[in-house]
Amino acid sequence: MTDRQRCRWAVKDPLETAYHDAEWGVPQHDPRALWECLMLEGFQAGLAWITVLRKRDAFRAGFAGFDPHKVARFTEADILRLLGDAGIIRSRAKIEATIRGAQIYCEMQARGEGFADFCWSFTDGQVLRGDGKTVAASAGLAVRVSKELKRRGFKFVGPTIVQAWLQAVGIVNDHSESCFRRDVVPVPAAHP
Repeated sequence: MTDRQRCRWAVKDPLETAYHDAEWGVPQHDPRALWECLMLEGFQAGLAWITVLRKRDAFRAGFAGFDPHKVARFTEADILRLLGDAGIIRSRAKIEATIRGAQIYCEMQARGEGFADFCWSFTDGQVLRGDGKTVAASAGLAVRVSKELKRRGFKFVGPTIVQAWLQAVGIVNDHSESCFRRDVVPVPAAHP
């Protein structure tokens, strides 16, 4: 609907608008989906999110539906296959980071640590709500999560990428104060 107010970034392209209206900021609790989004945010590094959105189906096809158990077993042949896939962002470092991220995901699971539980542990399972004007309120959270992800061996998880991911998966509600989606998500806790 064109009469609805949205976050400014979501009005430039119909694909971004559809993503914003249906997915962005919706609290995600599925571990595989949380991991997929984190990996895609890593591919965005240095690029615009619309680039990733336009290639998301090709990414899903190339990365076995972002099944971490399958991606964790990718070999050099898979890396070369992906480097030849014009449908995705062809960065060896980002492809290798995704494979390693899948291995870390599987290692966590093998230790009995669910990825969703890990992701939501930083907010005690609560959605945090930004002020609708800035993202500064959750910047400290992004730094903490980034440090922990890096400590575990994840790559392309700097604070800026992590901030975008926290917003995308709804751990942080940073819809602008005039956005019609701002009050659609659950009532959040205060920032820690």
